[in-house]
Amino acid sequence: MIRVGVVGAMGKMGQEVVKAVCDDKDLELVCAVDVNEIDSEVCPKSEVRVMGDLKSAILAHRPDVMVDFTQPKNVYENAIICLENGVRPVIGTTGLSDAQIEELNALSQAKGLGCLIAPNFSTGAILMMMFAKQAAKYFDNAEIIELHHNQKKDAPSGTAIKTALMMSESGKMTFESGNCPETETIQGSRGGKSYSDIHIHSVRMPGYIASQEVIFGASGQIMTIRHDSMDRQCYMAGVKLAIKYIAEHNDFIYGLEKIM
Repeated sequence: MIRVGVVGAMGKMGQEVVKAVCDDKDLELVCAVDVNEIDSEVCPKSEVRVMGDLKSAILAHRPDVMVDFTQPKNVYENAIICLENGVRPVIGTTGLSDAQIEELNALSQAKGLGCLIAPNFSTGAILMMMFAKQAAKYFDNAEIIELHHNQKKDAPSGTAIKTALMMSESGKMTFESGNCPETETIQGSRGGKSYSDIHIHSVRMPGYIASQEVIFGASGQIMTIRHDSMDRQCYMAGVKLAIKYIAEHNDFIYGLEKIM
């Protein structure tokens, strides 16, 4: 039985993770952390109640794995606390910088503890990213549009950043081949430039959960790869896969595609 904690347990994603853990015979929910609803009950199948401090929860309940769905401003510090106290983090919160990811990689190796960071846990979204990586070999122009609910605090999304990184691994220096010199009359209208000059455009709108399309272009043709998440339950199979993998491995993993 894998002992699991959830930080950000009372958020929308956190509540789904709590339910998924409680419903899985191989997992045991041993602690929940959320600064907003301290001492709340988290799951009818468990006697766990919400604590407000991550380190205190770890020391009191000793989880094997801690799943993080909190806020971009907290995720890095949370991961450090987990690794420093012998707990393997599974991180779904986006907003980590490249430098922070590298630092967590180094700490994970130094502690001999697994750590998994996944910008997206949906199987379909992971396949979309993998297909985009393959297509990048054959197109010289590409842009990404990501669309999320209007309560998402970081932009662009971690999924968009990871997709651009995977596409850049094709070896191309730029994905704006042949573009004319541009002038933005409204700053930011062309989106932000990421790896290999891939433009990322972020949309925030009530009604969306998470969607992304990668648009490839060449003379006389356009190809679009798109994925839409309609319900947060679609992420739970990936979350449970990550928990079970990282509980048994000491690797540092960035991207769920590495273990699918």
